[in-house]
Order: sequence, then C-alpha cells, then structure tokens
Amino acid sequence: MRARTPTLSGWGRVPAPGREVRSEDLESLTREAVLCRGLGRSYGDSSLPPPSHPVVAGTPLADRILSFDPSTGLLRAEAGFSLAELNRIFLPRRFCAPVAPGTQFITLGGMVAADVHGKNHHRDGCFGRHVTLLRMRVADGRIVECGPDEEGDLFRATLGGMGLTGHILEVECRLMRIPSPWIWRESETIADIDRFIEALKESGPHWPYTMGWIDCLSRGRRLGRGILTRGRWAEADEAPPDPPRPKRRPSVPFVLPSWVINRWSVRAFNAVYYHVHGRRQRRLEHPESFFYPLDVVRHWNRLYGPRGFTQYQCVLPDAAGHGAARRFLELLTRRGGASMLCVIKDCGAEGPGLLSFPRPGISIALDVPIRDETQSLVDALNLLVIAEGGRIYLAKDAFTRAEHFRAMEPRLPEWTRIRRRWDPQGRLRSAQSVRIFGDAP
Repeated sequence: MRARTPTLSGWGRVPAPGREVRSEDLESLTREAVLCRGLGRSYGDSSLPPPSHPVVAGTPLADRILSFDPSTGLLRAEAGFSLAELNRIFLPRRFCAPVAPGTQFITLGGMVAADVHGKNHHRDGCFGRHVTLLRMRVADGRIVECGPDEEGDLFRATLGGMGLTGHILEVECRLMRIPSPWIWRESETIADIDRFIEALKESGPHWPYTMGWIDCLSRGRRLGRGILTRGRWAEADEAPPDPPRPKRRPSVPFVLPSWVINRWSVRAFNAVYYHVHGRRQRRLEHPESFFYPLDVVRHWNRLYGPRGFTQYQCVLPDAAGHGAARRFLELLTRRGGASMLCVIKDCGAEGPGLLSFPRPGISIALDVPIRDETQSLVDALNLLVIAEGGRIYLAKDAFTRAEHFRAMEPRLPEWTRIRRRWDPQGRLRSAQSVRIFGDAP
C-alpha cells in the first residue's frame, strides 16, 4: 500500500505537500526552518512551504506570556501566543488587543507577519503600529531584536512581510485599556453602495469600530445594498457586572458538496439576511459575536466543498473616488462572483510596514468557492484594482500573478532590497513567495 504524502493547507483548504513540526523551544525549532506557521488561518499559500523544503516550523506550542505591565498595557509574549488566549486572559481585566482581525485563532507572530487590521483601522491602524519590539531569528542564524528605533529597516519589512524576513520569536506590543469587556453595537440597512461609503465615512469620526456586509449579487439601484455595523466598548454602567463567558461553538461536521454554494443559494441567503435584519438595531453584544462572528462555527470553511475556496481582498484608494467600489461590484456581478461573505471597511492612513495592506480608502473582501473560472475572475478583479490604484492583501491571496502584484505595489523594490540585505541567499521562503516573488521553488 502506497504511503500518503503529508499535506498542509491554509484556511481555504487547498492542500499542498508539506508537514508541520512543533516545539515549545522556538529558538531550536527555527535553526533549520525556511518558514514559520502559526494557526494556519491565512487563506492561501503564505503559510505553506516551498516544494523543495516541505517542512514548516509550527509556533503554537511556544505560547508563554513573558511580561505584562498593567500600568502601561505593555505585553511581551512568545510568537505562538494566540489572540484567543489574549482575550481569555485580558478581557476580564479590561484590556484588549489594539487591533482585532476577523478571527481570534491567530498567533501574535501571525498578526505581525500579516500586519493584521480590523474594524478600527480608520482610527487605530494596523497591529504593527502598536508593536514596540520583535525578537527574531534572521536567515544567517543570528537572533536580533528590532523595533521602530532599532534595526528599523528590518522592523518595517517584517510588518506585513509574511514571515519572509526572519522567524518571529517574541512580540512586544501595547494593549488597549477598555471600560468593560462588552460591546455596544448599532446596525442599519443601507440601500446602495454609494450611500454605504458615505455612511462609513460619516461613522468613522464617532465610532471606533465600523464595517459592513454587502449583498454582492444585487444589481441596478440596489447594487451594494447591505448592513452597516458600528461598535464601541460599553461603559461600565452599560454592561453586566460579569465578563462574557466563552461562546459555545457548533461545528460543520463534514465537507459539503460543491453544488451547495452557488449563485442561486447565495442570492437567496443574501436576500433573507438583508430583509430579516430590519431597518435598525441597537444592543449590547458579546465581543466574540461582534469581532469574530465566523469563529462561532468551527470548521465553517467546510461549507465551500472539496475544492475549497479563496478570499479576495483589495483596497480601493480614496483618490479613485466612490465610483471605484461601484465599478468593482459591477465587474464582480458581471463575472458571477457569488459570495455570502462580502465585507466592506473604511481604511485609514498607511502604516510603517512596507508590505502592509491598508491605505486610505475602502477595503472589500469576499469569499469565492474555487471553480474552473476562479483564476480568470481573480485576474479580472486584479486588473481593475491596478487601474484604480489599489492593491490586494497577501494574507488572503492564492491566485494573484507576480506581474499583477508588482504593478500594484510600488513599495516592493524597497522591501526586496531590505529582505535581500538580511537574506542574500533567499533562504527564507514560502509557496506564496515562489509564486509571487520568484523565489527558488
């Protein structure tokens, strides 16, 4: 009987040859590694190894808190410490992560490597803005510390650098003090994409957290209709005296057939979800429901069938005008890009990370089941994004061509120069860096 080749995958469930080795001793584990991997929640191939070196160093066992100063909120922890554990330990103590992406099942090292952003980017930027120090093993084996004022070029290249500038061993960052561990949430239905963008921009100065869900299959006057959500941490006198208990998490028990997610089922879901919401809602909400609604269902990625899915996320700059989002959605609906999850967010100022994703503008993210036409859909969307002056998010990407990424990323030459100074032989690499940056396979 032939032995099965071990495989890994990102959250999109597209397998690739490889295996993961874990240890509590991250320093020893990274001596020979070409790539580190956290909890595997990047959607595409950024946490998958290159074909010639199919082993990654898994960080989740290296998850100790090394220090915490409650007077300043300064936390230092190993790279495998997860956001879920941070929330469990610190929310009851009225501290939170300064930036929360769409899942809490992500490590601090992964948050740095992707320079994650959240619903508060318009106000608080990416995670890297709140990182004060990194301890890393670089390609020649040395262990160095870097930060905004120490080896600043390495620090900037590592924020959003997808783990290609060195193995992140420890992260020091500043947590945010909060009045309670509960969220006050407001939401309302919005009739079309132009009004949606206006409402996002109007909400930003008054609400720290904003985002929207869009019915990406609506057309004509209803193009881009959806639900706008705003939130803030509830004041102590607005919240229950006890912290919220962890949510129970039902599971999708098996991989669904590919035909379940199709244009007609998505259209029906979107219409029901939009109309059931009602015009406006106001309520106190559990932080997991507000920040991580998809985490409430374990293995939700099984919904997309045996071929898996990809998430396409781009930012369309303010300079392109409101019409850019409309043009994007028109192209998407024309190409049949059916998605139950289409999220729109307001992005603020560009951060220091040389490959960090957001810039001032509107971010649109959508899940796309992998079909025979997926590559051509991504190609078409990328050409529009290039024309609008935007860019895509590497943590979500599995299909972007190297020439398209070069066309949308003017910072790439500087990032490459810094990367090559710290790794002249190109030792650190991934399946994604082979595909996009031309690294040795």
